[in-house]
Amino acid sequence: MSSLTPGEAARWAARAGLSLPNDRHAVVAATADHIHSVVSVLRELDLGDTAPFHAGETDATA
Repeated sequence: MSSLTPGEAARWAARAGLSLPNDRHAVVAATADHIHSVVSVLRELDLGDTAPFHAGETDATA
């Protein structure tokens, strides 16, 4: 994915019904790019042998 431009960030915000001041477009675009890069790395992790967490259980390693 290419980087999200400030203009695209403004358009996506407007599409979602959010008011985004002009001075925030670049910051929002940079934040969205960072989140996308983190999620991309997480998607590459092989979690096939990882047991699911069950609420209420304690973790002996913590």
